[in-house]
Amino acid sequence: MILTHEKFKGFTKKPIADTKNTVAGLFSLSVESVDTVNKIVADAVSAGGIEPTEMRDYGFMQQRTVEDFDGHTWEIFYMDMSKFPSQEK
Repeated sequence: MILTHEKFKGFTKKPIADTKNTVAGLFSLSVESVDTVNKIVADAVSAGGIEPTEMRDYGFMQQRTVEDFDGHTWEIFYMDMSKFPSQEK
């Protein structure tokens, strides 16, 4: 749920974290394809977010990071389990 700070204050007695200057958490979103990763990040950036790092490609997983306009960090990734490294020796 995306809320204004005023509305969010009604759910807690704690102060709201300043996520533009501190990290409160990393939110990860697994999606069905690299194209979906790219679309979500492009849409987020066009809506005012920033991409603080380049895409990371681990062979079996591609991951991009976006910070929304409130400073929350979102890790959007696609994992191809058929390419996941085997533990067998």
